Amino acid sequence: MKAIETENLRKSYRTRVKAEGLKASFRALVKPEWREIEAVRGVSLEVEQGEIVAFIGPNGAGKSTFIKMLCGILHPTSGEISVLGLSPIKERRRLSMRIGTVFGQKSQLWLHLPAVDSFTLLAAIYEIDDKEKKRRVSELSELFELGDFLQTPVRKLSLGQRIRCEVAASLLHEPELLFLDEPTIGLDVVVKQTIRELILRQNRERGTTVFLTSHDPADIEHLCNRAVVIDHGDIVLDSPVEKLKCEYLGKKLIDVSFSTPQALPELDGVSSKAEAGGLKATLTVDTGIRPIGEVMERLSLLGAVTDITISNPPMEDIIAAIFQREARRTP
Repeated sequence: MKAIETENLRKSYRTRVKAEGLKASFRALVKPEWREIEAVRGVSLEVEQGEIVAFIGPNGAGKSTFIKMLCGILHPTSGEISVLGLSPIKERRRLSMRIGTVFGQKSQLWLHLPAVDSFTLLAAIYEIDDKEKKRRVSELSELFELGDFLQTPVRKLSLGQRIRCEVAASLLHEPELLFLDEPTIGLDVVVKQTIRELILRQNRERGTTVFLTSHDPADIEHLCNRAVVIDHGDIVLDSPVEKLKCEYLGKKLIDVSFSTPQALPELDGVSSKAEAGGLKATLTVDTGIRPIGEVMERLSLLGAVTDITISNPPMEDIIAAIFQREARRTP
């Protein structure tokens, strides 16, 4: 049984055409005009149980619409869909007992209640008895290190603390499939890494399938074994992350500051842009040509470095590179 299986899945919306001008607006009241928007265009996708899959694309690509159909929130216009062997359309209640969701911008916790009270309410929704609830809350509290703030109202938690509670809440009923929509958005580097480690541990120890959307390349690089890229409702690329690393994630950005103006060394595979009269610079490193450690070593030899950070290019740049390369490959 596949965790997710779709065939030629489509979703269209009708939206009203906005009229321009007073007369046109009046006519639109009597006889409105409509246009059809195809958010998802014939997507066929299979996800094996135990996989961690990144589902990425620009804003408006159809990611959220696709996930909502998988969860049963939206019904497809046409096509076939199966999640954990169930139909999200006909068996949404049964499916909801076997999946978990975390949406970075929307909370499933009650903001004015402590997280532990939300866990109690969710346990009742998922028909978990008191003994089992106590065991699972204790286990998740230890795993996610929630003990210090379980009794604190959610509205008073930091973003990182709330997201940890959100992920724990989504795992309370031990789902087989976890949907994560931007779970690390707005978090600092340390908290992001903590969330990633917790997700990986859940996958290794429980075999939980994870379906992830993110605009952070590090989420994909550290968590996922497969990446699916969608644009305008179509799948553009379906590739192992290792291949994606070689072809698209092989660049790093180095931001460096100096105490005195510096002339940057010229190296193959490295492009640089100086700022503030040579006191700051951004280097783009193609790690397939030049190892990042070698570039760092050359910078340190300048002897005037006051600050240095390494990061991934923005996801938008990576997705643009994917589109450009795939367009070149298409005859």
